[in-house]
Amino acid sequence: MLDGQIPEALTFDDVLLVPAKSAVLPTQVDTRTQFTRNISLNIPITSAAMDTVTESRLAIALAQQGGIGIVHRTMSIERQALEIDKVKRSESGMIVDPVTVRPESRIAEALEIMKKYKISGVPVTRDGKLVGILTNRDLRFETRLDLPVEQVMTRENLITVPVGTTLDDAEAILHRHRVEKLLVVDQQYNLKGLITVKDIQKRIKYPNAAKDAHGRLRVGAAVGVTGDFRERAQELAKAKVDVIVVDTAHGHSSRVLEAVHVIKEMLPEVDLVAGNVATSEAACDLIQLGVDGIKVGIGPGSICTTRVVTGAGVPQITAIAECARVARQAGIPVIADGGIKFSGDITKAIAAGASGVMIGSLFAGTEESPGETILFQGRTFKSYRGMGSISAMASGSGDRYAQEGEVSKLV
Repeated sequence: MLDGQIPEALTFDDVLLVPAKSAVLPTQVDTRTQFTRNISLNIPITSAAMDTVTESRLAIALAQQGGIGIVHRTMSIERQALEIDKVKRSESGMIVDPVTVRPESRIAEALEIMKKYKISGVPVTRDGKLVGILTNRDLRFETRLDLPVEQVMTRENLITVPVGTTLDDAEAILHRHRVEKLLVVDQQYNLKGLITVKDIQKRIKYPNAAKDAHGRLRVGAAVGVTGDFRERAQELAKAKVDVIVVDTAHGHSSRVLEAVHVIKEMLPEVDLVAGNVATSEAACDLIQLGVDGIKVGIGPGSICTTRVVTGAGVPQITAIAECARVARQAGIPVIADGGIKFSGDITKAIAAGASGVMIGSLFAGTEESPGETILFQGRTFKSYRGMGSISAMASGSGDRYAQEGEVSKLV
């Protein structure tokens, strides 16, 4: 029952920023921000955990520009962990746990590994000790794929460097020996890492890339609050995910709060973002459970029908301001999720108190998004669907709306 006057609430189209005197030039602007309590980004942009928006390819591209992608969960645990692994292995100052093969492995197995990880060579080890390296040069004219790797690998004159070699020194050694890979070994000749010329080139090409302490690109992953969410979170942590995002339509429910508590206790070393919420009360409850970031937005997305179907929601500018008011006191970043149609909406969200924004529709049409490519009347389109659509619910996103098993419902 309505009691009292309805308060005014605002969304992006309702407000503009008043121009003010400034001595800062556009080239001098610092866009660094906090995505979570412990994770900083160089641009305040995150891609949505939607199955037509974010998988490893988009996550890599966005992290190279300084943002972070959240890999969706409408897939098996194994595949989601593999997507995270692809991002983590795509670029690194030094690959600390490189993929290896044994000397007795068949060439066909090595080729499968190289294809899976999109790499041009793989170190060969026996009980951790380096015995050779297998590269495309060794395999270029080889047709007998059942041969063991040790018969074709390069084993003589391997170019190695000791643990602790800087990237600048590595670059000079790579250039001097005209090779593309440096094998990092300890005093016992155990393989400890791999430095590639591609990683050094990427460091120059993408100076603002968002990276972790080991020089690997940042990436996040979504989990639900029912079913296999515990096992999923554990496998994602093993894959070295930077942040886990509890991905639900209504983040202020007892089931979500319980899941947040479980994950935070189980994986205290991994940053946790939870949502979506739209009120200060919800933000307070999540903060008390120890979340490292809060995702704000109930139905503001261009493709989202939550407000239409349920009648629930808060206009986004007001929701951001309300949540940021309490989150700021606790030092917890707020991510504005949904409703970003123009670049100016990002500015408005930040002005309202958000540390960054999460975007779906603007990324859905990019080459890197996983949506199906459609040719229509000579023009190229990419498919894009909400996670409450019938097709997405049938693919496994039903628990996001507390409707697991109800594939016929539309949100």
